[in-house]
Amino acid sequence: MLTTKIFFRKTKGGNVFKTIREHYLRNDIHCGSKVCEKCIFRIQNVILDNEDSKIKNFKIMEPHYLLIDTNIILDQIDILEEDILCNIIIVQTVLEEVKHKSSLVYKRLKNLINNVHRKFYVFINEHHKETYIERNPGESINDRNDRAIRTAAKWYNAHLNLDPVKIKTILLTDDAKNRQLAENEGIPTISMEDYILSLENSGFLSDKLCKKSYGMVSKGREFFPCHLTPSEIHDGIKHGKLLQGTFIASKENFLEGFVNVDGFEKTVFIQGRNNLNRAVDGDIIALEILPENQWSSPSDIILQDEEETDDDVLETKKILDKFISSNKMEKSPTGKIVGIIRRNWRQYCGILQSNNIEGNVRHVFIPAERKIPKIRIETRQYGILSKQRIIVAIDSWPRNSRYPLGHFVRALGEIGDKTTENEVILLEHDIPHSRFSDAVLSSLPKMPWCITDSDLAQREDFRHLDVCSVDPPGCTDIDDALHCRYLSNGNLEVGVHIADVTHFMRPGTPLDKEAALRSTTVYLVDTRIHMLPDLLSSNLCSLREKEERLTFSCIWEMDEDANIINTRYCKSIIYSRAAMTYDEAQLKIDDAFQQDSLSKSLRNLNSLAKKLRKRRLENGALVLASPEIRFQVDCETHDPIDIEAKKLRETNSMVEEFMLLANISVAKKILEEFPECAILRRHPEPPPSNFEPLIKAAKNQGFIINVNSGKKLAESLDNCHKESNPYFNTMLRILATRCMMQAIYFISGMHQQSEYYHYGLASPIYTHFTSPIRRYADVMVHRLLAVCIGADATYPDLLDKKKNQTLCHNLNYRNRMAQYASRASIALNTHLFFREKIQDEEGYILFVRKNALQVLIPKFGLEGTLYLNKNKESNVVFIYNGEDHSQTCGNITFHTFDPVIVQISLNRENVQHEKLIFKLVKPFISGFSVPAATSECSNIILEESTTETVKRKIETEKGSDINTKTKGSKKKLKKRKH
Repeated sequence: MLTTKIFFRKTKGGNVFKTIREHYLRNDIHCGSKVCEKCIFRIQNVILDNEDSKIKNFKIMEPHYLLIDTNIILDQIDILEEDILCNIIIVQTVLEEVKHKSSLVYKRLKNLINNVHRKFYVFINEHHKETYIERNPGESINDRNDRAIRTAAKWYNAHLNLDPVKIKTILLTDDAKNRQLAENEGIPTISMEDYILSLENSGFLSDKLCKKSYGMVSKGREFFPCHLTPSEIHDGIKHGKLLQGTFIASKENFLEGFVNVDGFEKTVFIQGRNNLNRAVDGDIIALEILPENQWSSPSDIILQDEEETDDDVLETKKILDKFISSNKMEKSPTGKIVGIIRRNWRQYCGILQSNNIEGNVRHVFIPAERKIPKIRIETRQYGILSKQRIIVAIDSWPRNSRYPLGHFVRALGEIGDKTTENEVILLEHDIPHSRFSDAVLSSLPKMPWCITDSDLAQREDFRHLDVCSVDPPGCTDIDDALHCRYLSNGNLEVGVHIADVTHFMRPGTPLDKEAALRSTTVYLVDTRIHMLPDLLSSNLCSLREKEERLTFSCIWEMDEDANIINTRYCKSIIYSRAAMTYDEAQLKIDDAFQQDSLSKSLRNLNSLAKKLRKRRLENGALVLASPEIRFQVDCETHDPIDIEAKKLRETNSMVEEFMLLANISVAKKILEEFPECAILRRHPEPPPSNFEPLIKAAKNQGFIINVNSGKKLAESLDNCHKESNPYFNTMLRILATRCMMQAIYFISGMHQQSEYYHYGLASPIYTHFTSPIRRYADVMVHRLLAVCIGADATYPDLLDKKKNQTLCHNLNYRNRMAQYASRASIALNTHLFFREKIQDEEGYILFVRKNALQVLIPKFGLEGTLYLNKNKESNVVFIYNGEDHSQTCGNITFHTFDPVIVQISLNRENVQHEKLIFKLVKPFISGFSVPAATSECSNIILEESTTETVKRKIETEKGSDINTKTKGSKKKLKKRKH
């Protein structure tokens, strides 16, 4: 059957166009019920049955199906995912609405539909001749869709009104208006809450109910101003009265935040509870800029939490007002949030706040991420959940509730259990870590696999060369190898050979799509989440010792001064002579008695690398630093048993130099061939304001930092040395690292060529080519380079700028999250290491705040916060000097970079809040012993603060963007005896 609509459209020129829209209707669409005797082809596509659900419903005693509307899916997906409700009808109208409104919920719903055991049936009501309806004149799309859903429910009830088995179809909706209209039409209907509460033993499900409001906050004082309506926001933005941007909550002060606004060089500063106005980190908000006389600047005070008292608003306001009146820093553009354009809420991991009121069902949830506010939930399982990490979702945030309202989703496991804590890290950082699907695994090559004659015919054979790899200990995903040999003309041939991942992973396959989604391998202390399945990452693509492997090679001819004569690229095959660690390669180089061809090759590579590095630094490349540590773990329990600072050898730098050179060479090649479509990596120059903390810290120590260019900055850092503090230069470089911007992937055609520059490397162009096993960006570059040299054919998506730019956004996001997850894993294992330990460690003051000292412990790469003037009963008083950022107590003054000794221990008295305790040991201050949490186990997610836009951990191995240097202190501070 066919229904048509005719539209007439008049153009500005007066012409009239006739448009005919055809909509096909059928009479053979199955209802999906096992008991149906009416549908044609009723033996096919049977999903629904007449069996009882797993728990009884006391309100609806007879067999029934549930037909659910769009909002039920969007709001109650957590309940639908529980393996309790079954025989669910999803009409096409609802499925399309969900797809349009939330891609994440749509994906979760599709997983339920694809699971035949859950009995979720999709009914194509929009093409069924008895359930399709036209939109009435003046009727909104939403009202038409609600009517279509009711029409489908009414049809099902008539269709399945069969003897001897009658099955009722219940419309499940939380829309009161829709329920009333359904009842008027004789359609059985019920709300999700009423349905769940009428189930037998429904307590655990009632905790998962999404509630837009609670009775507890229906009345009472209002904490926040009203949000503007969508139409008011639209008009304000259109006329330039309002701005829109992404809200970023401060990690150090819960009363502050920032908004990134397109076109603004600086972020807009937000301060105060009313001005924050219920925005949650990541929300897209509407913003009003305040008059300039009301502008402020970020505080030096650390406010990570507030006491749950009636006076806490007044107290925190007093603190803030006291700070604002004394703040002498340069004012930043300041605004207030007047509306929410789009919420960026997700599910949050955390714990329940302790509650001693017996029988209370209302509780406060404390998220693991400090930038997320506490959340009020209702649960009857406090006795069980109080000892577990749980997941909670936010439902709403009314004006008369200090915190947002949410619901319990699921429990992860016992607090402090390492498996549970690792799961929290992965979930909080949105790391895809489920097992690879069957579709992905089916895309892998069949085993046993071997190199064929066809493979050899299309590749250069380098199996006769002395190729070797140099990697960290325990590396299984070896994606690069090197060789160096003399040519007959006296020059040197240097080859970088990279695993040819694209030979096994073709575009558009499930394997390729999964790798693009994951984007990067994530390294935790005791495990790694691979971008590719093990068969590729640790076997067929890994350049293992004494095995033939397919590679993509970059070959240079160089003279002995490391000047490049020519460069070429080719698909190849190698046979690695050795897979060495950095230490093993260094021993070969240093042992003069070893004169085999492999040792000579390594010595030549090392000699050339030193010349390349020297030239790069002369051009202005930066040598930065980050505290990096390595855990030794128990082989059985995988618990940390020792911590040591990573030691860097010459071979680290040797590998790094050739990876950098390969990346730069390939970037030039793909840009030359594809000026609009090359995948590149840029590192923006930081704005001068970013360097203010570094300049002030150095000035207080008598040094001048010139930041007019990268070269001037590098020279300034080289000149900053103190005999009395051998770690001083390293700390300056750590501080400089935090002034940097984030390096990001981009498509060449989306930026001007002047924006391609990589500030840290002082290189006009850069990309990633050398690690395709662990980075999807490198896979994209391999495909472009293969087309450049005629080794592979192009395809439409490869040259689609917009699609690839979207891929780049995901690459940047996943790369950032992987870094944060790695740091969180280090923090977790540091906590585990300090269980049952108390020890003194030397540290240095990185920042002096108005109410605290932030201390770096180099041995552990750990930062801690010592709060000052916190003990009101103590006579010890610290006086803050905002001019030189110092704290004075008596005759002792603390400056940035001053050495201290602290005692570190783990407080496990509160099982929900294990925390590291810092106590000042030296310099000794009588009566002062202030413990402070560095990073709580319930808050192990260590994301960047808003003032630290650069990654703290810069890669030091294989193709890192910026060189790093971490030196241990040569002179140990004398430890004070207790």
